[in-house]
Amino acid sequence: MASLPYVTSHGNIEKALAGIKSAAVPEKVSLDFVKTILKIPGGSGNQMSTFLKKINFVTSDGSPTNLYKKFRNDSTSGQALAEAVRYAYAPLYVRNEFMHELSDDKLLGLIVEETGLAKDDNPVKLTFACLKDLIKGANFESENIDSLPSMYVPERIEASDFMSRKSTVSSPSANIDLRLGYTINLNLPATADSAVFNAIFKSLKENLLKEDDA
Repeated sequence: MASLPYVTSHGNIEKALAGIKSAAVPEKVSLDFVKTILKIPGGSGNQMSTFLKKINFVTSDGSPTNLYKKFRNDSTSGQALAEAVRYAYAPLYVRNEFMHELSDDKLLGLIVEETGLAKDDNPVKLTFACLKDLIKGANFESENIDSLPSMYVPERIEASDFMSRKSTVSSPSANIDLRLGYTINLNLPATADSAVFNAIFKSLKENLLKEDDA
């Protein structure tokens, strides 16, 4: 079960985004920058610093990412938020590729399904509120998957020997042992939740890697 990003005061997301647009790009998005320039003090500032990393606006060392800079451009800010949503809430897209278009009830249900928590639990309600704040400013129609950050784009796995079949072809002069190789490219979601990968490979095994195919 995935842990989805949220802050306890979701109204600070809009405040932080407005501050990011109006302030010059810093060398580092430090706690001092968040609390002084973005004006989110105390524990809320600590949470926002972590949240910005989880939506891929800031690297682990505090450097602003290209997505951060892209958001500051009015013509691409909506697309940047869409990319941030896909990055931060990738496990929900595994369950529904049109997650951002779901009704409130269905989106809340998807969060409950992914987290395994009760509908009334605070993390569920806060995740929902934070996600809605991001979605409302996002522009998914102009989104281009090719422009997504390299951290987001799932690793492509070349599995040239993942499946193989063996067949014998007869000819007038000899029997030829012919081996056919198949390549399967898996685009894995950007998540650290092992349950997601277990489900993917279980389905792969049940539907493609049957013993009678060997």
